[in-house]
Amino acid sequence: MAVAVLVTLDGEVHDPTVPLLYADELAAVRGDGAFETLLVRGGVVCKLEAHLDRMAASAAAMDLSEPDRPAWRTAVEIGVRQWNSTSSADAMLRLVYTRGRESGGGATAYLTIAPVPERSLLARRDGVSVITLDRGLPAQPADPLPWLLSGAKTLSYAVNMSALRYAETQGAQDVIFVSSDGFVLEGPRSTVIVDTGDALVTPFPEHGILHGTTQRALFEVAAAEGIPCRYEAVKPADLVAAQDVWMLASITLAARVRTLDGADRPAGPLAARLPELVDKAITLEF
Repeated sequence: MAVAVLVTLDGEVHDPTVPLLYADELAAVRGDGAFETLLVRGGVVCKLEAHLDRMAASAAAMDLSEPDRPAWRTAVEIGVRQWNSTSSADAMLRLVYTRGRESGGGATAYLTIAPVPERSLLARRDGVSVITLDRGLPAQPADPLPWLLSGAKTLSYAVNMSALRYAETQGAQDVIFVSSDGFVLEGPRSTVIVDTGDALVTPFPEHGILHGTTQRALFEVAAAEGIPCRYEAVKPADLVAAQDVWMLASITLAARVRTLDGADRPAGPLAARLPELVDKAITLEF
């Protein structure tokens, strides 16, 4: 998946085949930064303000300065214009905001635009095979332990990617993390949605997980169409008993859990409708 567009926060368009970062960039040597990933569809960025809100929250948690929203909006506009000049396909827009160089000099901020990964397109179409894995931490709010950065979208994704690689060795494509005290948390790069039969349910964000922008958008649209939506403490047994389980993310959108811990899961009554609701939700700003 080659990057097609690269724009720094000052609005300068760079050659994406030429290196941008310095060797002592803290994003590279320590994962010290925040990021957001957004879908570009029909030439328009989906849920930009929601993602800027979340990046600001992540930056605050990491003691980074407040992101310059007008500058980000301008850089995004420039980047999307570049993408639209060569393609009308869906794209993946990534915003990266880091502490900068170890030697000092201020933050590093840039965006990239690339084609949507093939794995995301396949997950949308075919669903995913998922295993549950122990996250090794209890479900708890971030406030008592702010140094853990629970609920922040940081660049430190080594554990998440390791979990996905482990899943592959087990014949699965994705993971649902479970807390050490037995609560469902999230995927390494997605939010868990459970169709209980009478409502769409997702785990409490207060359990130390990332509050999904796609999930929030879905809940707004689904509730407006008469489908109850709520936050709950979810147990692994609830996944087994559910009519359907979904993994939601900004790029993949909605991937139905086709198998869970090796057990097949037949499609539930919302199998066709839920992706349509997500498609509708991502185009709206609330």
